[in-house]
Amino acid sequence: MKISPDTHPKDMLILVDKNDKPIGTKDKLTVHKEGLLHRAVSVILITSDHKVLLQRRAMTKYHSPGKWANTCCTHPMWNEDNIEACKRRLKEELGIESNQWFYWKTIHYVENVGNGMIENEIDHVYLTFSDEHPAPNPREVMQYTYIPIEELKDWIKNNKSICTFWSTLVLKDLNLHLLNSITDRIC
Repeated sequence: MKISPDTHPKDMLILVDKNDKPIGTKDKLTVHKEGLLHRAVSVILITSDHKVLLQRRAMTKYHSPGKWANTCCTHPMWNEDNIEACKRRLKEELGIESNQWFYWKTIHYVENVGNGMIENEIDHVYLTFSDEHPAPNPREVMQYTYIPIEELKDWIKNNKSICTFWSTLVLKDLNLHLLNSITDRIC
């Protein structure tokens, strides 16, 4: 499971078996072109007034450009745990730092995401809570918005064609009742 010295570690994805056990690494483009099973994390940021931060991916992204997505997502690097990856990507994409994290769920999906790319991910979904204002990195994010959690399901339904496939999966079950049960456990 060596990382090639001519490839930056950020471009190496963790290949996993169906139980999410690491079996090696491979470069990001090859993984997506061949649809290989790999590990991912997704972040959903929620504000104190129960709004969810969504981002619109930059047009320079190698797949799903210009589509709306959850707050951010990434692939953990080889010696990086999931929460470290979430923190890194939230800072890189939106300039936000958060220390309050809650593991929510894991999903597996396979989807053709265009440009000859296939996502085949075991995606670990984390919630974070912050009122810090975004400072988007324009290479990653072209726009952002806040959607009240009670309007999220309708927003996704009405905008599904302009959303990333994975964001519809990670956001679909988020609701105020779930949020209240989570915040009761962590407060």
